[in-house]
Amino acid sequence: MMLSSALPRTALVRALNSTSFRPAAKEALHRSRAYNITTKAISSSRCLCTLTSPSHTMIKHEHKRYNSPDIQLVQKRSNFSFAGPRKLSDILKVELLKDKSNTEISDMWMTYHEGKEKVHGIVMDGKKGRNLLSKAAQCPFFIQPVFRGEGHFMVVSQFQTPNYFLLALLEDYKMDPAAAQPILTVSVFDDLAETKDVVLLRCDIINRGIEDDEGYKLCQNLINDYLEFEGVHMFNKNPDAFDVDEFVKEKEQKWNE
Repeated sequence: MMLSSALPRTALVRALNSTSFRPAAKEALHRSRAYNITTKAISSSRCLCTLTSPSHTMIKHEHKRYNSPDIQLVQKRSNFSFAGPRKLSDILKVELLKDKSNTEISDMWMTYHEGKEKVHGIVMDGKKGRNLLSKAAQCPFFIQPVFRGEGHFMVVSQFQTPNYFLLALLEDYKMDPAAAQPILTVSVFDDLAETKDVVLLRCDIINRGIEDDEGYKLCQNLINDYLEFEGVHMFNKNPDAFDVDEFVKEKEQKWNE
């Protein structure tokens, strides 16, 4: 899967600037990556990004610095591999659900995912689920803060048709869009929306540096923001008006509730 280059530049630049790491949080994130990243300034507008893989292979990539005045936030498209199930039939035998009620299907879905490590099942009614997908198709990008200690880091999300959200660390994306890998995926299965009035969602937490409760909060916050839609719409359609600092403050107040 490809990460589009059409990200709302203004709001994302402010989001990058808002990221505030406590040392412990940043160290945990670096341990969670499949590679280490170092950067070296070459000039006022360019830097050399070096990636070290577990096999000690060195990959060097020269690119524009993200504080360059003439920056284009996304210089290239990015490869994202989708780790979660692509179809509902990859999880359940859909044909066996024909005689099941809405409540029975919801219970089956939640029971199936209960106790699974870093995988969560979520259920919503058909109208709300279809509404979520419609809004995501209109406004595919958004951001979410993750709070640790007294600091936070930012995650960027992209919706990809027909039914998937991909979330990646904005810090990784800033370093090199092509190297950014998803930390979390959200699948929205609307197969039963019309016949059973139920939409089944699945959250897969991929990155081991993201705690289970953090991933679940990210997923819930993403869904809620799209259903409320005002902030998502502004971020995509009128990014100059999107107040990142105020958004982070509001999220921080709710994070520990």
